[in-house]
Amino acid sequence: MVQYSKTRLDASFAALSDATRRGVLEQLGRGDASITDLADKFHMTLTGMKKHVGVLEQAGLVTTEKVGRVRTCRLGVRRLEEEAAWIERYRQLWDARFDELDKVVDELKRKEKVDGHKKRE
Repeated sequence: MVQYSKTRLDASFAALSDATRRGVLEQLGRGDASITDLADKFHMTLTGMKKHVGVLEQAGLVTTEKVGRVRTCRLGVRRLEEEAAWIERYRQLWDARFDELDKVVDELKRKEKVDGHKKRE
């Protein structure tokens, strides 16, 4: 079984749980941006955006660099591979459960059809 770092998963999913932070990641996927640019884009205060970027930075999803008075943000080196593997494990589990449920439903439909034919005869 794959071992996951619970702390790392918690930090990643906490960071990704917020729509603004997901939007910041999408924006940074298009190119680097300053905190000021991000705050303007998301109609937020600088302090609010700094907090969002800090959460993303702690999760390793964003890196920042300060040059003079400008703090530039870019995507971090983490590629969410552990998180994707964790999600995939549960997707496979649910797929298997739904496949079994489909079999039960098909069997019930078959029995209902057979019982319906017997009643008409």
